[in-house]
Amino acid sequence: MTAPVLEVEGLHVGVVRGPAIVEDVSFSLAAGEVLGVVGESGSGKTTMAVALLGRERPGTRVTRGAVRVMGTEIISLPETERRSLRGKLISYVPQEPATALNPAMRIGAQIRELLRAHAPERNTDEEVAVLLARAGLPGGDRSFRRRFPHQLSGGQQQRVVIAAALAAGPAVVVLDEPTTGLDVATQAVILDEIRRLRAELGVSMVYVSHDLAVVSSISDRVAVMYAGRIVEEGSIGRVLMLPKHPYTYGLLSSVPDHDEPRRLRGIDGVAVGITDRPAGCAFAPRCPQAHPRCSVEAPALEEVSEGHRVSCHFSHLTPQLSREPALALASRSSAAPLLAVTDLTAEHRSAAGRTVAARSVSFAIEPSEAVALVGESGSGKTTIARCVAGLHTQGTGQMMFAGHLLPWGTKRRSRDLRRQIQIVFQNPYDSLNPRRAVGAQVARPAKLLRQLSSAEATREAAAMLERVRLPAAIASRYPDELSGGERQRVAIARALITHPSLLVCDEITSALDVSVQAAVLDLLMELRQTLGLSLLVISHDLGVVASVADRVIVLRDGQIREQGPTWDLLRSPQDVYTELLLLSAPRLAASEPERPPEGATDRQPYLQQ
Repeated sequence: MTAPVLEVEGLHVGVVRGPAIVEDVSFSLAAGEVLGVVGESGSGKTTMAVALLGRERPGTRVTRGAVRVMGTEIISLPETERRSLRGKLISYVPQEPATALNPAMRIGAQIRELLRAHAPERNTDEEVAVLLARAGLPGGDRSFRRRFPHQLSGGQQQRVVIAAALAAGPAVVVLDEPTTGLDVATQAVILDEIRRLRAELGVSMVYVSHDLAVVSSISDRVAVMYAGRIVEEGSIGRVLMLPKHPYTYGLLSSVPDHDEPRRLRGIDGVAVGITDRPAGCAFAPRCPQAHPRCSVEAPALEEVSEGHRVSCHFSHLTPQLSREPALALASRSSAAPLLAVTDLTAEHRSAAGRTVAARSVSFAIEPSEAVALVGESGSGKTTIARCVAGLHTQGTGQMMFAGHLLPWGTKRRSRDLRRQIQIVFQNPYDSLNPRRAVGAQVARPAKLLRQLSSAEATREAAAMLERVRLPAAIASRYPDELSGGERQRVAIARALITHPSLLVCDEITSALDVSVQAAVLDLLMELRQTLGLSLLVISHDLGVVASVADRVIVLRDGQIREQGPTWDLLRSPQDVYTELLLLSAPRLAASEPERPPEGATDRQPYLQQ
C-alpha cells in the first residue's frame, strides 16, 4: 500500500495561554486525492489549514500533534526550516487573493521571487510563462506578466495565486475558500482549473469551504468540523447521501439547490465559541437527538462503516435527508407594482471616460414579491441595485415607487422613502462604523427614520439581532470583534429595523455559513408573508435564487438577456447565456465527483469574452 502524502495525527492548536481552537484532528491524504473540509465559521477550519503548513495564526500556537508531508514531520522543525518547506512540500491558496499578492510588484516578478527561493534553476521568464499558462492565464504575453495585481479581475488574481502555489511543485496544496465571492461563471472556471491541474500534476489537495455544493463537485472525501473537531469524515457519496452526525444532517438540510428547490431548514442555536464549549459533546446544546449522556461524555470519532467515521453516541438515530419542496412561489397579480423601472441606463464617469453599466433595463416588483438579478461580475447588477437605493445618480430612465416618481439620489428622497427602501451590501465591514458598538448601529436607523426614542430603538435592536441568530451579548461588541458572517447579520438587522417595504440584497449571503444562510432566507420569507416585504436580490448562488426568488432577470453586459418565473427559467432556459450559467453552477452531488469531460472548459471563452 502506498504511503499517504499527508498524515495528520492528534493536532491541537490553542490560544496562547487560553483554550483550544482545534482539538485532536487526525486524517491522511493519498497522492492525487482531494479532501474537502467543511463547517460553520468558528469550527476551526482555517486554523487547522494554516497549521498544516507549520504556521500559527496570530495569538495561537500548536500545542501538540504531528503533520507529516512526504514523510517529513513539519511541526517539530525550527521556523527557518519550516519556512523553507512552504511552497516546496506544501503550499497555500488563501481566500482573498488581493491580500496574498504584493500590490507594488508585477505578477511575473512575484512568481520569479518564489522560484528564486525554492527552485533557482527554474527562475526564468519562460518558466513564469509556463506556470501562468498552466493556471489558464496568458503567460506567454509579456505585457500580462508585467501587470500589477489591481489590473487583474478577481478570478485572474485567484489563478495567479494558484500558479504561485504550484510554482515549486509541492505534493500538497491547501486551498482556503478559493472561490468565495466569485460569480458563478468565474467560480466554474477556477474549479475547472483546479480539477485540470490535479489531473495533470497528481497534486493532493485540502479544500476548505463552507459551500458544500462546491466541495461535493471537487472532492473525493469530506471532513466535517464543529467546535475544533472532526465530527464526521468519509467519502463524498457516503457522507452526502447518508450523513450520520446530526450536525452534518443539519448542514445538508440548509444547502440550497437550484436543481431541486426545497424548503431550507437551518440548525437551531448558534455555533459555540472557543470559551463556551460545554463538557461532553460540543454540539449537544443544538442537537435535536441529544441525550443526557451527550452532555457529560465526549464521543470518540469511530468507524460506522468502511471509510466512514462519525463522532456521535447516537448516530443510528440521525434521520434520512428529507426533500420537502420549497414554499410555493408568489403568483403574478394584477396589483400595481411597488417598484417599476423603465428604460434605466446607468453609467460610470471618470477622467478616463464613460462606461455604460446598464442599458435600457426595465422591470417591475410587486408587493411581497422577490425578483433576482443574476449574471457575471460586470453585468450591471450592483449598479442597478444602487440606482434603486438612491446611491448611484449617473443615469437616465424612470423609477416609480408605490405609484409615485422615485427621485434619483437619497438626498432628494423623503425620510419615509429612505425608510421604505433599504439596501444590504456584500461587504458589511465597509458599511459598518468600526468605532461604534453594533447594537447602537442597529438602533440608529430606527431613531432616525422611524423616530423612536433611544430606549425603544435599543429594545428593537436587541430583538432584531436575535431574529438574525445573533446572541444578545454581541450588541456591545465592535465590528472588528466579529466574524464576517456575524457582521453580515448585523447589517441585515440594521436594514430590517426600519420596517422597509423593499429590501435590496446585494450578495448578502455570500459570506454566510449555510446554516445561517438558511435562517436568514427563512426570515426573509417570513417577512414577505407577514409584512408584505418585497425583495430585489442580487446573487451568484443560483441555489439561493431558487429558494427565495419568484422571478429571475438574467443580465449580461448591462442588458437583460432573459427574464421569467424562477422555476420556468431554471428548468427551461431560452437564452444560451442563461443555459451556460446554469451549467456552471455547482450542484450538491449525491455520488462521487466525476472527472470533467473533455472540453469541459469550452465555456470559458464565451463567458469571459
